[in-house]
Amino acid sequence: MTRKTACLVFNPVAGQSNPEQDLAQIRSLLEPEFDLDIRMTTAEMDADEIAREAIADGAKVIIASGGDGTLSAAADAVVGTDIPLGVISRGTANAFAAALELPDTIEAACQMILGGVTRKVDAALCNDRPMVLLAGIGFEAETVEKADRQAKKRFGMLAYVMAGLQQLRELESFTAEIETEDRIINVTAAAITVANAAPPTSVLAQGPDGVVFDDGLLDVTVVSSTTRAGAIAASFHLLSTALNENAAERDDVGYLRAERVKIRTDPPQKVVLDGEIIGETPIDVKCIPDGLTIFVPKEAAPPSAAEKLEGLPDLIVENKVVVGFAD
Repeated sequence: MTRKTACLVFNPVAGQSNPEQDLAQIRSLLEPEFDLDIRMTTAEMDADEIAREAIADGAKVIIASGGDGTLSAAADAVVGTDIPLGVISRGTANAFAAALELPDTIEAACQMILGGVTRKVDAALCNDRPMVLLAGIGFEAETVEKADRQAKKRFGMLAYVMAGLQQLRELESFTAEIETEDRIINVTAAAITVANAAPPTSVLAQGPDGVVFDDGLLDVTVVSSTTRAGAIAASFHLLSTALNENAAERDDVGYLRAERVKIRTDPPQKVVLDGEIIGETPIDVKCIPDGLTIFVPKEAAPPSAAEKLEGLPDLIVENKVVVGFAD
């Protein structure tokens, strides 16, 4: 019987566990079935570069092990190909695995990969950069920037909470123009999130009744709270409705779905893409239906689509006469 071959992209500084023990466990589980080409990420070589190099060398399977940044980067390398991605989460938040309904332990993830079941899910491009999870504008981007690596190493998920509380003291709203295939929406906001996939803990992406990652659409959530108390209340409401798989019902939260969305803001706002700051607005995000092939434990039925914009402050919605975008 011919053994399977795969490239394992391993981040040795991810998470808070012992990387040598983690790698030994992965090898013990996968090597009976796979010939593993193990390649370590370094300060000079990110997961996307390693995965692309492995694909150029003939790799037919990419397995990534690390935090969300490592997993998203490795996924970027296989977007638009039929090369399957195996995900072994070892990070602080493990949002990537949660968003795509994948196991978040080494043993369960390896067993999933050994099962050999794959599924096609959507990916996206944000300003021509591959996007698997989401792009955040405003509050979320500022929060991610404040939660540095040392804080995440020391405090884990608490680092994001601490950064969020710090950012609440500096909360500022901005005006935004959101352009979809058929509308131009002008609104005042504190945060806008464009999600391809997102776990419930990505609170500011949770306007609709579940972010659907295989419907060919992007999920856009607008949070327009202008006070600290309002932002806290909106965030708590979004978390609660996400955990219960319900849509948000507050007037300061709006959401919609679109194949493509362009967002311009005044003043320019920082943008976080799959956990990394990439610059400032404007952004142009396009969905790539079935753009990513991943190993999965089972199929999952997506929730129904939904939209709500009524109640947002300073809201102006203009239907476009010509459908589509001018590139």
